[in-house]
Amino acid sequence: MHEMSIAVQLVDQVVKATNANEVKRVTHVTIDVGLMQLVVPEALQMAFESAAEGTIADGATLAINEVDVDAYCRSCGEKYVPDIANYVCPNCSKADAEIIKGKDIVLTSIECDSIDDE
Repeated sequence: MHEMSIAVQLVDQVVKATNANEVKRVTHVTIDVGLMQLVVPEALQMAFESAAEGTIADGATLAINEVDVDAYCRSCGEKYVPDIANYVCPNCSKADAEIIKGKDIVLTSIECDSIDDE
């Protein structure tokens, strides 16, 4: 289950991002996940909860925005949405695709309670 390694890295990034600030706790994290990552959102939710235990993100909610895959055909210049198992260009029938969207995992926001909020 690669969701656990993704969750551990995500929590590490959240902790690093909040270390320099006066953060009491992280309440919400939002990420964009490209469909090429083949992440099961429910598994990532559970893995995040587990990875966050005992950290500043313990109890934080996780919002996962799935990002569709877009491709660009290097042979003919067509932009298209490929099937995960088939990258053949619908215009020229060549499999010379460059994935231009949908392969990344991006931490987009962190919501926190600050020490000053007390």
